[in-house]
Amino acid sequence: MTKVRTRFPPSPTGYLHIGSARTALFNYLFARQNGGEFVLRIEDTDRERSTEEAVQVIMDSMEWMGLDYDEGPIFQTQRFDRYREVVNQLLDAGHAYRCYCTPEELTAMRETAMAKKEKPRYNGYWRDRSDTPPEGIDPVIRFKNPTSGAVVIEDAVKGPITVENSELDDLVILRSDGTPTYNLCVVVDDMDMEITHVIRGDDHVNNTPRQINIFNALGAKLPVFAHLPMILGEDGKRMSKRHGAVSVMQYAEDGYLRDALLNHLVRLGWSHGDQEVFSQDEMIKLFSLDNVNKSGAVFDVKKLDWLNQQYLQSASAETLAEGLSEHLIKAGVDTTGGPEVAVVADLLRDRAKTLAEMAKGAMPFYQAPAEYDEKAVKKQFSADAGTRLQAVHDNLAKLDEFTPEAIDACLQSTVTELDVGFGKVGLPLRVAVTGNTASPALDQTLSIMGREAVLQRLVAAVQYCQSL
Repeated sequence: MTKVRTRFPPSPTGYLHIGSARTALFNYLFARQNGGEFVLRIEDTDRERSTEEAVQVIMDSMEWMGLDYDEGPIFQTQRFDRYREVVNQLLDAGHAYRCYCTPEELTAMRETAMAKKEKPRYNGYWRDRSDTPPEGIDPVIRFKNPTSGAVVIEDAVKGPITVENSELDDLVILRSDGTPTYNLCVVVDDMDMEITHVIRGDDHVNNTPRQINIFNALGAKLPVFAHLPMILGEDGKRMSKRHGAVSVMQYAEDGYLRDALLNHLVRLGWSHGDQEVFSQDEMIKLFSLDNVNKSGAVFDVKKLDWLNQQYLQSASAETLAEGLSEHLIKAGVDTTGGPEVAVVADLLRDRAKTLAEMAKGAMPFYQAPAEYDEKAVKKQFSADAGTRLQAVHDNLAKLDEFTPEAIDACLQSTVTELDVGFGKVGLPLRVAVTGNTASPALDQTLSIMGREAVLQRLVAAVQYCQSL
């Protein structure tokens, strides 16, 4: 039995977008589910747009997503000699020919076709000519596409797709400067790398019949083709920058957990009953091309937020601490000398949708408020509030233990002592220690912050209230 081999072939011309990440994930899952191999191939033949930075983004994204490849990265620019060898093979076998048409002649062909309301394309002028080639023109090499019959794509997702060969023109496989083109490189790579399944976005459907004809001309075994449905924005249109973050690493920057993003991606065009949450092991075990939908899938940010919350709530405190620490460092927060990050993360896990949001909530545990929320000050700070905060300060300072239980009892006795409702103490106290009115339970918050930090912040808040 032939070993399953899939590939993920991004072009290093920018960030790795969500559509490509979904393609990488499906190829990875299919290979793992079938005990096969997953190949990373960098399609960098577009020398003008390809950059080292973009290559690094691809590598970083694959590492962050945890999509381990068995082979690669393989760079197409390092295989030019092999592509030219195959071009010569096609020339010798009569499956390709030299075309000396100038850009002006090609433009004229397209205009003539459009005037006749025909599809604008190359008309095969040099296909069977034996004229003496014109001087001073470096020819391109074109593939001699069959003129009769049809290509049938046995698509594993969409079902059979038939394309008449008469609809296809003779595509360029080697440019006049000697560089090979996309459709040739892909076929040679998939043939040489023994790729068994080509799983890619359905924007490649138009390339597939051309590639099948090149495979056939080379006498190579065809891989199974599976074209994935398009990813749509919430407005039903193809996902793009206008729909918000589309780069994989942007989601990492925004504080989404890897497993949550992968979970959301796997559900874009694939399902397993009504199950919504999948571990990576479950994805590998359950994934099948048979359950990939034919229609487009909507990238729902609200669903991603929900999933991320599920993972934040179920992750270990240590896992959360690792991610939270990175976001705090990016925000310029020094956690040394403060409470354990794992303890803070555990406290905040139910109050945040992302690690970035959690980091904002965690900041008060490591640094005193630089300023107080303006609305909170108007509602909660006054000379009387300063008096109440002073009483809280004095009572907390007397505690033998600074535990949640001791703090809660202290605050309750202070409220009784002052003969006010708890809100008259709790709300200004929250503003004093965090800078705003939102935080977890006060007893836990104060205990984790520590007595010294809390007392210092109360002193500052009392002085602020007295200045009003």
